[in-house]
Amino acid sequence: MNPQPRISYLRHQDIDLVKWDNCIASAPNGLIYGYSWWLDQMAQHWDGLVLNDYEAVMPITWNKKFGIAYLYQPFLTAQLGIFGHNIDAVLVESFLNSIPSQFRYWDIYLNHGNVFSLEKYELYQRRNFVLDLDRSYEKIYTSYRDNIKRNSRKAEQLGCKPVINFDVEKMIALAIEQMKTYSKESAENTARFRNLYNYLHSRQQAITYGILSPKEELIASCVFVFSHQRAYYLLVGNHPDGRTIGASHMLIDAFIKDHAEKKMLLDFEGSDIPSLAFFYSSFGAVEENYAAIKENRLPFYLKWIKD
Repeated sequence: MNPQPRISYLRHQDIDLVKWDNCIASAPNGLIYGYSWWLDQMAQHWDGLVLNDYEAVMPITWNKKFGIAYLYQPFLTAQLGIFGHNIDAVLVESFLNSIPSQFRYWDIYLNHGNVFSLEKYELYQRRNFVLDLDRSYEKIYTSYRDNIKRNSRKAEQLGCKPVINFDVEKMIALAIEQMKTYSKESAENTARFRNLYNYLHSRQQAITYGILSPKEELIASCVFVFSHQRAYYLLVGNHPDGRTIGASHMLIDAFIKDHAEKKMLLDFEGSDIPSLAFFYSSFGAVEENYAAIKENRLPFYLKWIKD
């Protein structure tokens, strides 16, 4: 009989951050979002569940509303969950069982290494897309759908050109304008992202990519961050003028051209939105789904708020 795993709930101040980050770095399913410095920048509060001597870890990202503690997914943090070696359904369920009862509502995303059928919990899957760059550019290009090839050529013929490593504030300004069309822009989230970018850029783990119009205006932009042999397509800022001339198509194609033949995955970070899923898959990207969970343990008089 296998011994029951010893999983401890540790407050943030009690976590050995060196051991935590070593676990994230060495885990087969490790991702940049699990590092302590990422969580420090992006989460309102975070604690951790730790297996034995940091053999596996799970960030607990939380906040409070109306005095009730809940688990949530921080801004620009696509996947969290359990990171480590030898993860199976029993271990995932053991970690979820170890989440303290004070957290009355959960709405969190786990990761691509946590996709299991569990007895006690119902996990659902979210869609991500990844593209293997460890091939020649010519070979990757042949897997593009015709609309990607056509729109990239269109942008080039109109005189657009790629630009890299420009001031991130230009990208942030475009991203804020774009976010206003579908959600409430948060100054706090923007500040968190800015600090994160500056930290990663200082470590040569982040870069801006953009497309300039013939008038030298930035009409498509994004940030890529690097870790675990992945390039994460992190935050996008597009001008409306760029949508009709294939600027976003040209931008991703330029990144692929620059990074082809590297042992790296281009991680598009989703999406469950059909139009975006089609766009990402049009570059030849394949699905790499990840797990998510919602749990509503609110008192009956509050349960309706989140159902």
